[in-house]
Amino acid sequence: MSALLRLLRTGAPAAACLRLGTSAGTGSRRAMALYHTEERGQPCSQNYRLFFKNVTGHYISPFHDIPLKVNSKEENGIPMKKARNDEYENLFNMIVEIPRWTNAKMEIATKEPMNPIKQYVKDGKLRYVANIFPYKGYIWNYGTLPQTWEDPHEKDKSTNCFGDNDPIDVCEIGSKILSCGEVIHVKILGILALIDEGETDWKLIAINVNDPEASKFHDIDDVKKFKPGYLEATLNWFRLYKVPDGKPENQFAFNGEFKNKAFALEVIKSTHQCWKALLMKKCNGGAINCTNVQISDSPFRCTQEEARSLVELVSYSPNKESNEEGIVYFDSLRVTCINLFVYSSGSLKIKIK
Repeated sequence: MSALLRLLRTGAPAAACLRLGTSAGTGSRRAMALYHTEERGQPCSQNYRLFFKNVTGHYISPFHDIPLKVNSKEENGIPMKKARNDEYENLFNMIVEIPRWTNAKMEIATKEPMNPIKQYVKDGKLRYVANIFPYKGYIWNYGTLPQTWEDPHEKDKSTNCFGDNDPIDVCEIGSKILSCGEVIHVKILGILALIDEGETDWKLIAINVNDPEASKFHDIDDVKKFKPGYLEATLNWFRLYKVPDGKPENQFAFNGEFKNKAFALEVIKSTHQCWKALLMKKCNGGAINCTNVQISDSPFRCTQEEARSLVELVSYSPNKESNEEGIVYFDSLRVTCINLFVYSSGSLKIKIK
């Protein structure tokens, strides 16, 4: 709050600190341990894109170039937090698309070069999920596992439905609200089989390995034990979240039963194999963009210079108008979808929707 008051007193330019998923004063790039994100376009607009760079500063595809598995001891030379020996095989990279309690449906653009994160557009409008009482927006940090793909031409043996043509989704249940574009290490705990308009849409249940309570969680029964009601809320949320848009309730395989870690790991293995076939051009990927910079034997691999050229094709439009929408982070204060009006006198008025 104090940072917000200082901003109001000084009349600092609004665009300097209004960036989706960034902190005041950090500009348009947010550093993470192994990956950086770079914004192009205006937040809360159809031209907004969040591109990814690796630790050396080169553009990458988060869909294809971020590894699925976490190395048991270190990744790119950076030591990992210690985990039990039997959990090393259960550590995966998760790309956060939607922070908990937010409504904007952000997702990896699987059909665009370098697969940036963008806000989903339907019928020409940006999509926001409705608040389903008693919930506010998404009730977990929501994202995906890289290097996975639910093949729309392959029928899942356990659900008897084809895949939904996306990477596999993850609901991260830890205590921390994460940021759009963060790449974290998660432990897989279980999985839910959502049937979305006749397609299999797996929902993994996972927890950030660095969460203060992560050591308590090893399988789906631990969620029932230590977070009572959370799985029931998850099932209810997925059943109802499209109803406000005039659609029927979603259905589930296995009568809505959450499957355990072992089952979930087999699903991940299967979707990873589908992704490999996609990247090796052994199956029909349709409009999926497979351009990557790090998969050495992929026919879709491009050079770092070609990747930069693809990114540069996305227009970058700094705010030149008097109105901007976005998400602001000021210390512990978080204000969503703010309208800013900067008048010629230099005064700043904030209206919260």
